[in-house]
This record gives sequence, structure tokens and C-alpha cells, in this order.
Amino acid sequence: MIGKLQCIVFDCPDPAALARFYAELLGGEVDRPDRRWSLGASWSTLHTEGGAVLCFQRVEGYRAPRWPDQEHPQQAHLDIDVDDLDAAGRQVVALGAAPLDDAGGWRVYADPAGHPFCLIRGQ
Repeated sequence: MIGKLQCIVFDCPDPAALARFYAELLGGEVDRPDRRWSLGASWSTLHTEGGAVLCFQRVEGYRAPRWPDQEHPQQAHLDIDVDDLDAAGRQVVALGAAPLDDAGGWRVYADPAGHPFCLIRGQ
């Protein structure tokens, strides 16, 4: 095991509104204080009663997916807690991931099929 799933992140135009929608659907607490994230106009969270955490990030110029139109694909990614960003990065690259971005406290990779995911330094 390289890391632990921290959350699933959804791109959207209005993070707070989408968090409230999923809270009504799944139950849970919107924007619970959590040291892992800064909350605000561009980021909202939902801690579900089942323990999963969904996060919602504002994307300027957001284009909604259209099922099953692949010209407007689905937009979500995983955040994965790891103890050591360098070691975990080497491991995921050895598994076939491609590095996309180094944002300091987290690093973005693409899985072998091109889906982005983030490795986050564990808290």
C-alpha cells in the first residue's frame, strides 16, 4: 500500500451549493472544520455519515459533463494521503503513472489511462 484515500474531489462552478446537494442526498456535515483543508468560496467539503469525504472545487469556465458524450467528460479526481511524497511519487511512476504537476504540499499524477490524482503529504 502506498497511501490512504483522503477524499474524492469534484470540479464544479459552486462548491457550497454542490456540497449542500450531496448532504441532502447522502447525509453528513458540510464544511466541518478539518486541518487538511482551507474552506472558502473555491472549496467546500462534505463529511458523510459513512465516513467518506467528498470535496468540491470551483473551476472557472466549468463545463458540465454530458453522459455519455466524451467531448464533455466526467471531472473528478482522488486525493491520496502519503507519508513521503518523494517515495510515493517514485512508486506510482513505477506502476505506470505520469507526473503532471508539483504544487509543493501535493503532487498531481495521471494514472495509466490519463485520470488525474493527487498525492498529499499526510497530516
